[in-house]
Amino acid sequence: MPDTDALPRVLLDWYDVHARDMPWRVGPAQRKAGVSPDPYRIWMSEIMLQQTTVVTVRDYFQRFVARWPTVRDLAAAQDSDVMGEWAGLGYYARARNLLKCARAVVDEHNGVFPADHAALLKLPGIGPYTAAAVSSIAFDLRHTVLDGNVERVMARLYDIHIPLPAAKPELMARADALTPSDRPGDYAQAVMDLGATICSPKSPACGICPWRDPCAARAAGTQGELPKKTPKKPKPVRHGTVYLAQRADNAWLLETRPEKGLLGGMLGWPGSPWVDTSEPLPHGTPPLDTDWQTLAGEVRHTFTHFHLILTVKHAMVPQDTAGDFVTPDQFRPSDLPTVMRKAFDLSQS
Repeated sequence: MPDTDALPRVLLDWYDVHARDMPWRVGPAQRKAGVSPDPYRIWMSEIMLQQTTVVTVRDYFQRFVARWPTVRDLAAAQDSDVMGEWAGLGYYARARNLLKCARAVVDEHNGVFPADHAALLKLPGIGPYTAAAVSSIAFDLRHTVLDGNVERVMARLYDIHIPLPAAKPELMARADALTPSDRPGDYAQAVMDLGATICSPKSPACGICPWRDPCAARAAGTQGELPKKTPKKPKPVRHGTVYLAQRADNAWLLETRPEKGLLGGMLGWPGSPWVDTSEPLPHGTPPLDTDWQTLAGEVRHTFTHFHLILTVKHAMVPQDTAGDFVTPDQFRPSDLPTVMRKAFDLSQS
């Protein structure tokens, strides 16, 4: 059985040398020199990293903190500006909750993130994982962080073959038993770094792992098959139609989607509901009575729970056409969520 006292010390020694350089992170040498992490940056990075890779998040994070360097700046931002900067990062409820949380911190905590796990849990968009991450990384409180990387490390370290998600309680118990009272923030980042860089999903680099000797899965030769996962059901396919109306001055007819639901609060093209492929192709009611041309090709996009296929219809309309047109100087295709930008790209091709 791995030594729960020695393992954290070994991993922290490894982290002191091999910690990844992150724009939101205060490295181990800085921590030892007395530099404290900014809870605002830790919180923002954790929200962005949900369901998203570090490689993708880096540029978004740096743009956000350059434009809104403090939680007060973000709380005062226009919703449309924040949603536009978030476009392409996906899981758009996170962006809406980002604003709600920033405003709650300003209104209820005088612009200071609470150094209290229970108080963090009461903030919009902060669940158990994010509260634990902010508590440990930003405030160096002993709370256990369990993300996909940590789950994989624990499953292999203890050779746990219960498939996810049923294995989560045991994996959390194992992770909690290892979380030290000394440097819990650095330890949380260390075990996540271990999973991201060495104990990777495929072909783990066991030969250079600081935990290679006590790893039960390595001893059993089962590390490549862990963690096990319950097979997912196939995703259904839905389809729909979007309408891209372009005025003579190159302004585009756009709409802001309802706050609730997929792509809530984001800019998008008018269109039909999205229905299962077992139903007839939905065209909905066109936003304008004009000559719509169906473009060759289609838009394909995958959401968490389904695949989407969109038919794209395009029309050139007169300059005096009424509607919520966005002029070229105000329209940035990058402000569109990815599926809507794909429709725009198809119209341009």
